[in-house]
Amino acid sequence: MTSSSSSDLFGTLETNVEIKAEAQKFHHIFKHTPHHVSNVSQNIIHGCELHEGEWGTEGSTISWTYFHDGEKKVAKQIIEAIDDEKNSITFKVIEGDLLEHFKSFKATLKVTPKEYEKLHDEIIDPHTLLQLAID
Repeated sequence: MTSSSSSDLFGTLETNVEIKAEAQKFHHIFKHTPHHVSNVSQNIIHGCELHEGEWGTEGSTISWTYFHDGEKKVAKQIIEAIDDEKNSITFKVIEGDLLEHFKSFKATLKVTPKEYEKLHDEIIDPHTLLQLAID
């Protein structure tokens, strides 16, 4: 028998992905036309449908069909929060395959404009400045 503390059951995962699109344009796509996402990622996202509400509004219900771990999956979500100033959208899963393994599941998509631009390719990223701020 395996025992785990309740703190082992909760978690947050976060990652950064560099995209070629402008932050506002990327946010606009997921806010107003998420059903077009499958046009650019057909091997992952198969479709997105609106069930209740309107595209781009909090409280609307949408569902995604996607391919994960070798299988077609479904996630029905409520758009819980939209922050246009921060280019973020929070989706709360209310039905679908994810709830077979998770008691609750939220995903926040936040698009941040690039914070710096180097003068040329030979300049290294400012990791030492980041460490300075952490220290």
